[in-house]
Amino acid sequence: MTLKLVVFYGSVRSARQGIKAARYIVEQCKQRGHQVTLLDADELQLPLLDKMYKEYGPGEAPPTLQRMADAIIPADAHIVVTGEYNHAPPPGLTNLLDHFLDEFFHRPSAIVCYSAGPFGGVRAAVSLRPMLAELGMSSIPSVLPISRVHKTFDAEGQLLDDAYARRAAKFLDELEWYANALRAAREADAAAAAADGRPRASCEAKDAIKAKA
Repeated sequence: MTLKLVVFYGSVRSARQGIKAARYIVEQCKQRGHQVTLLDADELQLPLLDKMYKEYGPGEAPPTLQRMADAIIPADAHIVVTGEYNHAPPPGLTNLLDHFLDEFFHRPSAIVCYSAGPFGGVRAAVSLRPMLAELGMSSIPSVLPISRVHKTFDAEGQLLDDAYARRAAKFLDELEWYANALRAAREADAAAAAADGRPRASCEAKDAIKAKA
């Protein structure tokens, strides 16, 4: 079943290597028949957070933010590709994510982490998990760590270690399971809400959050 996926990538460094991992995972998802949008912090050049997307009125959001929303809102799942800066995700990545909240609700996320060293950015993945849960898109149990990212892909971004292809396949199998399960739950919730005229659970959650804002 075709899924709509968003891949977030947050490094803006001039010599960044993780973009190869992001493009690789995008291509793997496309080969599985999914619709994929890559949201790249360097390409988007989103300013530091001032107002969240939900704080703009209809038609008032800046074009870049609206472009992101157009990919995020209909998505079935999100893949977050993170490097490790001082045991944490890069600021460009968290800035992308911080502009949204309600739009992530009831979708799964999955973490691809990388580093130039042997641990594959797993410390950044650990710190990213609670953030994704707070955003309403809890991450799946598995992560996809990529060690020595500069040696794992060639200059054109082609994978040099076949072991990662097998790991990526299992990782995406797991994400697809969660994405399909939660999509079915959202559809069932919408059908039940339409049948008895009550607000959908996700809408109730959004209203509560906006009331607190």
